Amino acid sequence: MLERRVFGEVPRKHHIALRSPEGALRHEECVTRDGFEGPYTILYHERRPHAARPISAPGGWRLPESVGKQRLAKRHYRSFELAKAPGSPITARVPLLFNRDVTLSVVKPSASDTVYFSDGDADQLIFVFEGVGELISQFGRLRFEKNDYLFIPRSTIHRFELPPGAEQYWLSFELHGGLHLPRQWRNEVGQLRMDAPYCHRDFKLPAFQGPVDEGIRELLVKRNAAFHGFGYEESPLDVVGWDGAVYPWVFPILSFQPRVSSVHLPPTWHGTFAARGGLICSFVPRLVDFHPESIPCPYPHSSVDMDEFLFYCDGNFTSRRGILPGSISHHPAGVPHGPHPGAYEASLGTKETNELAVMLDVYQPLEPTAAALALEDTEYSESFL
Repeated sequence: MLERRVFGEVPRKHHIALRSPEGALRHEECVTRDGFEGPYTILYHERRPHAARPISAPGGWRLPESVGKQRLAKRHYRSFELAKAPGSPITARVPLLFNRDVTLSVVKPSASDTVYFSDGDADQLIFVFEGVGELISQFGRLRFEKNDYLFIPRSTIHRFELPPGAEQYWLSFELHGGLHLPRQWRNEVGQLRMDAPYCHRDFKLPAFQGPVDEGIRELLVKRNAAFHGFGYEESPLDVVGWDGAVYPWVFPILSFQPRVSSVHLPPTWHGTFAARGGLICSFVPRLVDFHPESIPCPYPHSSVDMDEFLFYCDGNFTSRRGILPGSISHHPAGVPHGPHPGAYEASLGTKETNELAVMLDVYQPLEPTAAALALEDTEYSESFL
């Protein structure tokens, strides 16, 4: 594909800020395809881009009645406002966004599981925003804590054991096409490359205990979005050993080693896990762009074929005001988004960022549930004006 440049004198490094003859900063906008892995174009704006207000009938053209009434807009959900659920992780899951490849939920359980559970529909990846506990499975006991990713393979029989009174707040990914490590971090035979942002030692495995009988004989199986109950005569944890490549694990997000560059790096450099139709990224504390003319604050951007989901965990989120830990933003494909006015200029001279966030880019559009719409910050889209 040929690259074309139309803007007089454009810098050789497309990530370096373009300046006017008077030295004023130009605003950059990145338009990408294939989740930053394919072609891209950088647009340089005279004024701040994307000061657009959603309207119901652009140009007088109206949607057919068969089309849903939900307007396409940038959304912000205050998931931290969800009350602690009176139940175990099985019943405390509150789905917020979904498509055919992934269901995104918030989980705030208040009690341990009293039955075993097996998800026959999806691999589960849980980010522990707040909390501590143990995953008990046929593979043994696996401890997790705050800022851990916890992976549970499809159809693994398990339950959660939570300490009484501990505050729990999890982000759940149900990945219907499975989870794997991105190809960019693996060699031809599947091993992690030496330049990968993590190594095998960063992944924590269950502590195997041999045959276990907890006195629990009930199993709940999820298959084809329906739940089915089964009873055992013997303990399903009656396992004398295991060997293989499918098992639960824990990965602390702060074990992810971020890249540092003189210019802004695209999100794929933060890619941590991959799934069918999506990429999960980890934004961890790091040094920012150090070129003398770089702008550390991310440029406004439009992704023409991917929805962007972002869960804010901790730190100073300089690009947008009003974002708190536990906030969720959803930017649909084709809807431009970027920093607040003044964020560009304020980021000049910044040496590091302490932000902590989890992002998911997906090809298929994400649909909000009724629970998500009840938590929506309806003024968020207006904040881009």
